[in-house]
Amino acid sequence: MKSLMKLFASLLLFLYITLAGDIDVVECSNQNLRFSGRNKLFVFGDSYADTGNTKTTDKGAWEFPYGITYPGKPSGRFSDGHISTDFLAKLLRIKLPVTYSKKDDVDKTRLQYGMSFAYGGTGVFDTKVNYPNMTGQINLFEQLLGNVYSPSDLSSSVALVSVAGNDYLYFLSTRSPAAILSFITQVVNQIEVNLRRIHSLGIKKIAVPSLQPLGYIPHFAKGSPLIKAAVNFLVGQHNNLLHEVVAKLNNETNHSAFTIIDYNNAFLTVINNKGEIPDILVFKTPSIECFQIDVNEFKNSTLCDDPRSAFFWDGLHPTQEGWKSVYTVLRKNITAALT
Repeated sequence: MKSLMKLFASLLLFLYITLAGDIDVVECSNQNLRFSGRNKLFVFGDSYADTGNTKTTDKGAWEFPYGITYPGKPSGRFSDGHISTDFLAKLLRIKLPVTYSKKDDVDKTRLQYGMSFAYGGTGVFDTKVNYPNMTGQINLFEQLLGNVYSPSDLSSSVALVSVAGNDYLYFLSTRSPAAILSFITQVVNQIEVNLRRIHSLGIKKIAVPSLQPLGYIPHFAKGSPLIKAAVNFLVGQHNNLLHEVVAKLNNETNHSAFTIIDYNNAFLTVINNKGEIPDILVFKTPSIECFQIDVNEFKNSTLCDDPRSAFFWDGLHPTQEGWKSVYTVLRKNITAALT
């Protein structure tokens, strides 16, 4: 078993070196929505949740054709349009929270809907990007308590805590892949610390997505079947530990304060859909991205004719239509757990 895991880890390292690119993401508003219950959304995490915190001088999410579907130009989301944060806010009937980087530039009434501290490319621990990791993001949030947000504000709020895999990509590029299993434990243990801290600061409902099936994203799907199996095995290890942590936390608090948003199952449901699921498009080639980036010469990158036909926007991130489909699958469970 140990030798097999070393083989899996070596394959992951090889795949990362040959295929890896930046993990980078765009913004929306939910007009005239009125909510019965939760009225603020606080967001922590990475490019799956970042609606525009990274610097506009950064490449990736601030370059065309990112944002081509919404709002028609780059807005800092790592997609062609709306992403997970947009769809979660809409499901919860909460207006989209302002990004932390824009908090001083907007009308103060915008702050009443919460705030996003998510930065594309970040992880639970430090990665290669120069933005705050999740501990740093929670620090930024804590600094606003008392003068911007009161305890009553937090008691009726929801937190989204997004961990999409940047820690693992960075780990495999800088450390021995043979230690990946112990590192997964470290990541999930730190997620537990973060969840406890957010809850102790006053947020009563906290949602943390499971890790998506990384073996199906374009970067990894281009590898061999063994690569795909290795990646999905490691994703399974992460998700199993995460479920144990959330169950423990809920048992300690004597109520369902913590919820797992099952990205893994939702992504697979959409990817494997052949038309049997209403309100979801059939993606004929779900593991082929719409925007194929030439890492050597960005201007030579190619764009598909219709982003709506693709599940993935680039090698790592879903399209707006992809995210819409994922949240269509998740809709009932999310509203039941978080409202």
